[in-house]
Amino acid sequence: METAALTSQKVHRVYTLLKLTYGLVPIVAGLDKFTNLLTDWDKYLNPSLAQMLPFSAHTFMMIVGVIEIIAGLIVLARPAIGAYIVMAWLAAIALTLLTGKGYLDVAVRDLVMAIGAYSLATLARTEGRPKAQEAGSGVQFSRG
Repeated sequence: METAALTSQKVHRVYTLLKLTYGLVPIVAGLDKFTNLLTDWDKYLNPSLAQMLPFSAHTFMMIVGVIEIIAGLIVLARPAIGAYIVMAWLAAIALTLLTGKGYLDVAVRDLVMAIGAYSLATLARTEGRPKAQEAGSGVQFSRG
């Protein structure tokens, strides 16, 4: 039988992995909006949306990059808040892709990633609780 301490360690490892993933991936993707080393990000912008912009699609994607970098930094600093921001951002991207030009596979991946971000937000709320609040939960989480 697994002890509460061992379960706590496993949960903390998962929490840390999710925090790093949802913190670093938006930062890397945001930075890449300026270099396009990973992909040509402009092609993912819904053409209908691009036509409504007062500036180029590339400028818009660089603004998106700044937002993603900030979101990633918030996840690393305050995961309970940042994870919800990333979750909403990923869901919005997926909706934009679903109404766009055939990037359904990317939209589905973004929705799955949004679920992962929600999982991080849920764990982050639990990770921050003092042990006294968790006494009735059967599992005690430690920060170390």
